[in-house]
Amino acid sequence: MNNEQTLEQLIDRIVGPNEEVAAEASAHVDSLTKPPGSLGKLEQLVIRLAGITGEARPCLDRRAVIVMAADHGVVAEGISAFPAEVTPQMVHNFLAGGAAVNVLARHAGADVICVDIGVNADLEHPDLVSRKVRKGTANMAQGAAMSRDEAIQAILAGAEVVATQVAKGTRLFVTGEMGIGNTTASAAVMCALTGTAPASAVGRGTGMDDAGLQRKAAVVSRALSVNAPDADDALDVLGKVGGLEIAGLTGVILAAAAHGCPVVVDGFISTAAALIARQLAPVSVEYMIASHTSHESGHAALLRELGLKPMLDLDMRLGEGTGGVLSLHLIDAACRILNEMATFASAGVSGSSNENETVDDSSTTAGAVRGEVSP
Repeated sequence: MNNEQTLEQLIDRIVGPNEEVAAEASAHVDSLTKPPGSLGKLEQLVIRLAGITGEARPCLDRRAVIVMAADHGVVAEGISAFPAEVTPQMVHNFLAGGAAVNVLARHAGADVICVDIGVNADLEHPDLVSRKVRKGTANMAQGAAMSRDEAIQAILAGAEVVATQVAKGTRLFVTGEMGIGNTTASAAVMCALTGTAPASAVGRGTGMDDAGLQRKAAVVSRALSVNAPDADDALDVLGKVGGLEIAGLTGVILAAAAHGCPVVVDGFISTAAALIARQLAPVSVEYMIASHTSHESGHAALLRELGLKPMLDLDMRLGEGTGGVLSLHLIDAACRILNEMATFASAGVSGSSNENETVDDSSTTAGAVRGEVSP
């Protein structure tokens, strides 16, 4: 069996969330000591979590941030304010527990799993998960970033990391990444799959000035022209203008869905991976939870394309999984409401006698299962 067939088998394992369990959770939410719908998005979130996990009372205490690290040949075009050497340096920082995602993950009770899927350096550490497909992508402004099979290898590597964590009891995943140049690759993926103009897709990334921003848009335009990625073939797009960490995160998302686990999508790079995952397996979007809106220009548009509404908007643009980890606190709050709050019957509290306050939650339950969260 070749790698593409193995990927197809993974995709075939993804089925939709359990609507019956979601409806059961929805009915319980409406029996809690509060007016129906008064906890807003938290209610819709926990209904989604119930449907995704197949558990009417989901408990997601075991969670992991999967930080995929890789380098990008397109850095040679001067599209980053930081040099490529920062990628391996930051990997060591993750492994030492000193990065922002480590701090926030400790606060949220999440493990940080750092994966070398394509760093342009020889890295060794007992806690590093080494799944290197190649030492960085090629310069996509001059040709394909990687081959189609390398892109698939990276997807399968991400899926394997998830499978290993699920075997250890992890039930909730957060996407994270590190790779100097990866906002440029993400913008190119976005443009190729959505038709967005490069000038609208690129952002300042690590802090580019106005001239750097224009150069970045021009590089994305050139990469799209040189490679002519097929918008109807996500693997073609990923191989020609994507990144190894984007591919790895695509595998994380697909595998989480295949294992019935919610996956919290972080920022722009993670959402580019989510776009690839949705094209490969449309039902996978029902397992995605959008954590926040990044300050990167194209991120909000990508979330709209996926039909996902983020929980937070903090003007963050660090990546690493930081926004995703922060949202874990809201996920915990939603689960605690479902599992710990008293019902009208158990508390001996009279419910509403006003028929006008009674809501038909059948449509909202179905919407929650499909990933729609009302504002």
